[in-house]
Amino acid sequence: MSYRTIARSAEAEIEIKKSRFLAYLSPAADESEARETIAEVRAAYPKARHHCTAFVLDPDSRTQRFSDDGEPAGTAGAPILDVLTGHDLTYVVAIVTRYFGGTLLGAGGLVRAYGQATSEAVGDASIITRHELVPVRADVDYAQANALDRAAANRGWTTRADYGGQVGLDILVPVAEVELALAMYADLTAGRAEPSVGEVEWV
Repeated sequence: MSYRTIARSAEAEIEIKKSRFLAYLSPAADESEARETIAEVRAAYPKARHHCTAFVLDPDSRTQRFSDDGEPAGTAGAPILDVLTGHDLTYVVAIVTRYFGGTLLGAGGLVRAYGQATSEAVGDASIITRHELVPVRADVDYAQANALDRAAANRGWTTRADYGGQVGLDILVPVAEVELALAMYADLTAGRAEPSVGEVEWV
């Protein structure tokens, strides 16, 4: 299993008929962090009329929340959320702050403005994919570590290592391929390695 998220915060600003829309995206590990980020943005722009928000959480994006914050229903939070889900993003919160310019934009205009501001912030973001992997770890000598590293790379697996008198080698594999990793250790160390299987990680 895998999911897409953003590596760091991103922002964008657009102006439509003198209304300014400031979009801010940030990673959010849980609902508490998302709401804390929203509160921080509100505090940073206290004179803005609206702070419309959306966030998506969980690897399968099952937690989704949005707020129109005083804009007509469905014209702000929903379009922001649509952009996040349209880019298959999760563990992310988006806030679009609006400074009213004196001209009403209408429902369609608001939908386009909030969506465009969010889209431009997503365009500024560094998007990464995290995979559900299991570390299979053993202490091996340097020659064995090199051989295992090459073999793992040939399978498309990632490794990480701690170097000392021996090498503490983790081979990070999908859950369904743990047995293959154990067999690789056995084959390339002539059965001398004693690998252990760790907890699932998002890498």
